[in-house]
Order: sequence, then C-alpha cells, then structure tokens
Amino acid sequence: MNTMDNLEKQLICPICLEMFTKPVVILPCQHNLCRKCANDVFQASNPYLPTRGGSVTSGGRFRCPSCRHEVVLDRHGVYGLQRNLLVENIIDMFKQESSSSKPAPERKEETPMCDVHEDEKINIYCVTHGVPTCSMCKVFGAHKDCEVAPITSIYQTKKTELSDGIAMMVGNNDRMQGIISQLEEACRAIEENGRRQKTLVCEKFDQLYSVLEEKKKEMSQKVTAEQEEKLNYIRGLTRQYGDHLEESCKVVEKGIQTMEEPEMALFLENTKPLLKKIAEASSIAHLDKVERGYEKMDHYDCDFKKEGKALRSIDFIQDEDDEDEEDEDGEADAEEGDGAQTVLGGSVVTSASDQPSVPQQTNSSSSTAKSAAST
Repeated sequence: MNTMDNLEKQLICPICLEMFTKPVVILPCQHNLCRKCANDVFQASNPYLPTRGGSVTSGGRFRCPSCRHEVVLDRHGVYGLQRNLLVENIIDMFKQESSSSKPAPERKEETPMCDVHEDEKINIYCVTHGVPTCSMCKVFGAHKDCEVAPITSIYQTKKTELSDGIAMMVGNNDRMQGIISQLEEACRAIEENGRRQKTLVCEKFDQLYSVLEEKKKEMSQKVTAEQEEKLNYIRGLTRQYGDHLEESCKVVEKGIQTMEEPEMALFLENTKPLLKKIAEASSIAHLDKVERGYEKMDHYDCDFKKEGKALRSIDFIQDEDDEDEEDEDGEADAEEGDGAQTVLGGSVVTSASDQPSVPQQTNSSSSTAKSAAST
C-alpha cells in the first residue's frame, strides 16, 4: 500500500487539498488543478472582471499556487485551459484499485488523553474556553458549567475556516505580487523620465554652453537628486512589499502543514494562533501606497526664449502662483526704492524719476545693473 499512498499524494490538489476533481486542467507550468479550484483562484486574483454563472468569462491572469508562475488566460478564462486526460485516467484507475483491494486494517491512532482524568480520552470541545477536553471534565470537572460541542463538528468548522483563510491569502499574495510589478514599472518609468528630462536640459544648455556650464551642472544635479530620492523610496517600498509577501507565504505554508494534521485535538490547538497570524498577514494597510503620477519628472521643463541678458538667473520654470508672488514682490520693491541710487562698477546710476534726461548709455547701464542685482 506504500505505492498507492505515494500515488494518492501526487493526486492531491494544492488548493482544496483533496484528490483532483474532474475535469483536471493543466497549467502552462505543467502543474495541475481542479478546474473549479483554478476558477476560484482566478476570481480571487481578478475580483473586478465580469462573471457569468460564477465563472469569469473574459481574459485575465493569475499565479500558479505551486510555483508562482504567471498564467495568462484568453477570453475563455479557465475553460480555455487544456484538460489533463492522463491525470483523470490515473484517478479513475486509482479509485478502481482502491475499491477492489481489501481494506487495510485500521491503524489505531493515539488519541490525546485528558491531563486531569488520565484514563479519559479527549472527545468534546469546550466552546466557552475554546479548548478540547474530556467528558468527565464536563460532568464533574472544571467545564461542568461550560457550553460544549462534539469535537468532530468543531473540527470541521475550524478546518473550513482555515481553508478559507488560506484561499484568501493566496489571492492577497497575487495582488501584492501585482503591486510589486507596478512598483518595478514605476522605477523604470522614473529612470526613463529622468533621463529624458536631463537630455532636454542638456540640449538647451548646449546653445549657451560657454556661459551656462556651471548653471547646467547645478540644474542637472537637481533632476538627479529628485530622481534618486524617488527611486530610493520606490525601491524601499518594493522591499517592504517583498518582505510582507515572504511572511505571507510562510503563513500559507504553515497553514497547509496544519491542514495535513490528522489528529483533531492537535489540529485545534494549532489552529487558533495560526488564524491570528493569517488575520495579521492579510492586512497591508500599514504599507505605503504610491501616489498617482509620482513617477513623473516633467515638472523640470525648460524654456529659454525670453532668457538672454540675465543668463545667470536661469532656473526651472516655476508655477504661475509663484511667478505672481514674485511679480508682486518686485513691484513693491520698485515702489520702495523709487529715487534710490544703484552703484555699479564705481559709477552711480540714478533712477529715471530723479533724472529724466539720462543718456541712452546710462539706461543700458541701468538695465545691466538690474540684471546683476537680480542675480
């Protein structure tokens, strides 16, 4: 029977943990799933796709629960996956062989005994305290006033709850993997946008290279600084999601191992802390979300049409609100400084209000002085 037992393990679906239910579909990665289980995983990974009769009727994608390989479906959904007739035939042969062979003698499993009543087996479940116990504890012991239930019914309830939690974790892991893919794409977009904007900046500076070499370096450093800042943030966020995904996978693996526990009492003892871990691992509310348009870098735009005399005052284009504030500040400064004198190169330049008949050369010097002052 060892050969039959090993064969039965190979015919277990990784989702429902039962023997494959026909029809059995084979994924591109050569792993098998019950079609119903494949459809459940697909719907969990694509909750917003339209459904008909409980099945997704349009294309989408999900990840194989065994190897995490991404499976891309066409418009037929899981019904477009190829059936594995070989596995279905093996299942039929296995069932026929199992039914025709003589039943093996039942192996007596060791049932945990009560700590208080050493001769009594643990056969009921105390609902009040949430622990398995024996009948004597209910009649005479510490649980005589507690609500109890058959251990088999609680076993089935907790097993179903754990199975649902595992299925939910599989869907959450797929969604987190999608978020990580989006974050990686955001990194590539930031790098590309940063390179594009730096190229545009360099092309415009090349026209005035002899004068603007120092300024070009300064502005390029601004773009690079923000690019690196955003990249470091996105990469750090990617690592956070990756760590959370790794922890979730460990919880799923622990849950699958617990599902294989044949002893109900031990299973119930391990289920309570495991369900708490599943609830904690299911939440990603503590992880940051990237704002829409965070990867854009096009606010570093340049326009040198109006620049010529004040070359050293060139900077990136500012928002209109900032420009209006600067204009108001400039007008206020002009009113306060009406009639004041400006010294440039050892000569005194007086404002037009004090000397109406200033020569043309003096006006040119005044313009140059204003440009130098603004710098």
